[in-house]
Formats: sequence, structure tokens, C-alpha cells
Amino acid sequence: MKTIVIYNSQTGFTKRYAEWIAAETGADCLELSAAKKKDLTAYDTIVFGSWACAGGISKVSWFKGNMDKWEDKKLIVFCVGGSPIDNPDIDIAFKRIFNESEQKKVKTFYCPGGFNYEKMSVPSKLMMKMFIKTLKSKKDKSQEEQVMIDMISSSYDISDKKYIEPVLQCLKK
Repeated sequence: MKTIVIYNSQTGFTKRYAEWIAAETGADCLELSAAKKKDLTAYDTIVFGSWACAGGISKVSWFKGNMDKWEDKKLIVFCVGGSPIDNPDIDIAFKRIFNESEQKKVKTFYCPGGFNYEKMSVPSKLMMKMFIKTLKSKKDKSQEEQVMIDMISSSYDISDKKYIEPVLQCLKK
């Protein structure tokens, strides 16, 4: 089975996970810009990874736009974000991103990454600063909101190779 892992990474967390998955499986691994120029017909499995952004997945429209022509392939998407693995919003987001028929064709996974403000684009930094400011100014913050403020106010890394295990299990099936 020939597999390719395609990734879109802003600050390095998604690239790290993509490289871990490729190393464990012997898959080819390409950044999205290079993969867009490549003929993917020889691959049996396409794994796409990108970063979470405001309840969505960056560049997932490219993947979704190609799903119909990949009808005969195993399709996997992993998303990397700053939330812990047990955040219930993750499943809600996947169900919003992929409609019912798409969910039957693609397996989705979440891998905790973190925030690296030093590598973030200026628009992303500004968006995060505005979000944090809005949360901080909110009266009667919930405990979850205060935890989120504390977490995302500075760079952190919660990535761990153990989070690729469900992806690897799916690839073995």
C-alpha cells in the first residue's frame, strides 16, 4: 500500500506530526504546495494534515475539492490545534467541516500541538491577541474560559508522538 502524507503547517506542529506519521509508516511526506503539483494517482492512501483555525481546518478546502477523484483511495485527515485531546469541540468541528457523506469517506483525527507566537503570521498573531483581549474583558468568565486565557496567552507545546497512534492504527486496517 503506497501512502502519502500531505501537510500544511504554519508554526511547525503539523509538520512535526506529518513527519512522525511518515517515518512510522514509510510514507512519502510533502508540504501542500509541493503536493498540489504532484500526480497522486499512484497512492492508495492520502493523509492530509493541517492546523485548526477558528473551528475550521486551514486549507481543508483543497482536500475536500479532491475527494471525489480519490473515490478509490483511503482518506485520512488529521488536524493539529492548541486544545487538549479531550476537548469536546473537536468532534463538533469535524462534523461541521465534513458533511455526512464525506464523513463516510474520510477518517478524521486530532493531534494536540500548541502555540508558537514567534512563528505565527502577523494576521494570526493579531487575531489571537484580539481573541484573548475579548476573553479577558468578558465579565463572569467561566472556569474553562479562564483556563483558555491562561493557556493561549503565551507559546506552549503539548505535542507528543503518542497522539499519532490512532492514525497509525487506521493506516494498518
